[in-house]
Amino acid sequence: MINKVDHIGIAVKSLEHTLPFYTDVLKLSLLGIEEVDNQKVKVAFLKAGETKIELLEPTSEDSPIAGFIAKRGEGIHHVALGVASIEERIAEMKEQGIRMIDDKPRLGALGAQIAFMHPKSAAGVLVELCEKKRG
Repeated sequence: MINKVDHIGIAVKSLEHTLPFYTDVLKLSLLGIEEVDNQKVKVAFLKAGETKIELLEPTSEDSPIAGFIAKRGEGIHHVALGVASIEERIAEMKEQGIRMIDDKPRLGALGAQIAFMHPKSAAGVLVELCEKKRG
């Protein structure tokens, strides 16, 4: 079962240049900045009510986010849905014929377990399943 929209991921060239729009203009609270080495990104999380905004800056030219920006420019990269049991959700998606990018969960920002559905199975949208640590 999907619990909520956990966050919306936005690909950006530079956190330094983009953050002031979200913090100063939109007045969203910065929750933190973290580097996720295995995904070659630096992320900033902002609180937007019950949902978070995740700004993703590539830390390497071979980062998937760098490739996304080169191909499509800055903008919405993915929608993350919060789930209670990511392994069960992955199995459920596969049973329903959904093509998964990740057949098994992997580590994401803030210690979350994540897995992505292929956009071709989700009407062109990159959808992330996201299970947060409890506690």
